[in-house]
Amino acid sequence: MGFADAAMGPASFLGEFYPSFWWVPAVVLAAALAIKVPTIIRLWSDPLLRAVGGLLLLACAVFVFVAPSTIGWVNRVTGVPNISAPWVYSLLTAFCGSCLVLIIAWRDGLSERSAATRRATRRVIAAYGGVIVALWVLFALADVPVERTRDLDTYYATTPFMREEILLYLLAHTTAALITSKLIWNWIRTDGLDALLRWGLKFLGAGYALNLGFDAAKLTAVGARWTGNDLDWLSLHVAPALACLSAVSIAVGFILPHAGQYLHERWRIRLAHHRLRPLYLLMCQVHGGGLPFAWRASPELRLTRRETFIRDVLLPLARRTDERLRAHAYAAALDLGCPPERARAVAAAVVILDAVEAPPGAGSDHGADTTELLREIAAVSRTLRHPELIREVRARAAAPGDTVAVTE
Repeated sequence: MGFADAAMGPASFLGEFYPSFWWVPAVVLAAALAIKVPTIIRLWSDPLLRAVGGLLLLACAVFVFVAPSTIGWVNRVTGVPNISAPWVYSLLTAFCGSCLVLIIAWRDGLSERSAATRRATRRVIAAYGGVIVALWVLFALADVPVERTRDLDTYYATTPFMREEILLYLLAHTTAALITSKLIWNWIRTDGLDALLRWGLKFLGAGYALNLGFDAAKLTAVGARWTGNDLDWLSLHVAPALACLSAVSIAVGFILPHAGQYLHERWRIRLAHHRLRPLYLLMCQVHGGGLPFAWRASPELRLTRRETFIRDVLLPLARRTDERLRAHAYAAALDLGCPPERARAVAAAVVILDAVEAPPGAGSDHGADTTELLREIAAVSRTLRHPELIREVRARAAAPGDTVAVTE
């Protein structure tokens, strides 16, 4: 009594949410697919991206058709009691085989696919295709007249042919989860992996570990029926929760490397645009105005427009910079402890400010080098955020006798 009653506490609690269990991962997987669709369309020639999209679509289908309401609807539409069973089992088996094939292809890369990889892929497709055919044959031979939308696995656990069908799909699922988990965790230990890819693989590994928990719960409940015991709560309540968590984790694992890379690139572009603001505002002061705001411009276009504007305004200004002042400012910055790259940016900021403040028409006879100024606008803009350092360097550069000698 003790163990069973204790277990039924959380089991009963989970049972209250059973009808909505399956829609949660379906929504998460659909959202993941929606995130991927633009990239898949844009890079349609990439077979791995298409495969990920197909896999997410298949996973969505599994959780849509496994919901009790959908099971009942399919049975009513077809007029065949429990026809949803081989249909859902087939979707789940196809998903398992697809995951295994995708992980093999993803790990090896399309350009490095060996004969062994292609052979392994063909074997997986043949094996899981054979399992799907066997599922439908066994269902045709089984006598399952009573519709069961929630507990078919345990209700028909001892029914001839249906018993074999249930065991077959669970063993196929367990085998795929074990092999895929082994491939993933071996891959995680590989040196030189991208951080986002490694995290994606960790989520995938966790998802497949939860899949094994799902299989263990189902097999234990079915095995209990074979021995005359009743552990149906494992199949009814524990397994669905594990399946939902697994689906969410796997969805995150497949999406994270791609979505993370996309978001990282978006952040890099916006950060670069923001870091150019000090120099952009200075050039607006010189030009007498800035760029008109474009509502529909992409972040890439806004960054390009800002860079182009800065260089266009800076070019005539850079021709009036004092190269001797730049050399003194560079030496002063080094004397203050700045690394060489930072010192060059500080020196460039000093001569640009000097040129901005110079009277109109004033020029330099020291052969201004515009190339470095135009190339290092990002570093110069970052330096303009430190006016105290610039003031100190300008003060020292104005008295070159107090600075160290200029070194090349």
